[in-house]
Amino acid sequence: MKKLEKIINKTAQGKLEFNVGLALLLESDYNFKALFTTLHNYIINSIPDKIDFNTEAYQNALNTIPLKPSYTPVALLKTFSTKIAFQKLALLPEEENNKTITALLWIFKITDTERRNTECKDGCGHYWHETE
Repeated sequence: MKKLEKIINKTAQGKLEFNVGLALLLESDYNFKALFTTLHNYIINSIPDKIDFNTEAYQNALNTIPLKPSYTPVALLKTFSTKIAFQKLALLPEEENNKTITALLWIFKITDTERRNTECKDGCGHYWHETE
């Protein structure tokens, strides 16, 4: 697992406090596109309902993102379907990158926690749930 993936998973699992994990991901030399793609894939895989991605955990994540609801990434995620929102997030100007990553990391933390507490509670074999 890459360093980036370890930080994401440790943050989602509460092994790193959210703001600490976020700060590590947003270090000055981070690659937004790579981080965005990784978080996007992780979120899509962590949501059980692949038809519309509109699970209770996903809605809870959207409604508890630790950013102002008026921030563009949050507004897009709440206004559009998951697929369209992610397409729009990828096209936002660079000054929105940190807010976008904050929102996505939070969503993954909430949706993956739900998955670990339901689908994976008796063991799952997902190597990323085994991070040290």
